Amino acid sequence: MPIYEYRCTKCNCEFEALKLSHQDPEPQCPTCCSGQVQRLMSAGAVRPEGIATGKGGFKAPKCRPSGG
Repeated sequence: MPIYEYRCTKCNCEFEALKLSHQDPEPQCPTCCSGQVQRLMSAGAVRPEGIATGKGGFKAPKCRPSGG
């Protein structure tokens, strides 16, 4: 689910909001309740290399011998 970062142009508060559809209205500022918000450019999430354990963590992949 996409979580976007926003900045309120009225009070300069930065916050994150979940937006399920492009048709959903822009969120209101949680500090001043203004609807004057600007979506910020943010870095994508980075996942460590490895195998998901299913418990919210990762374990390192097994090393493979080089074929040389």
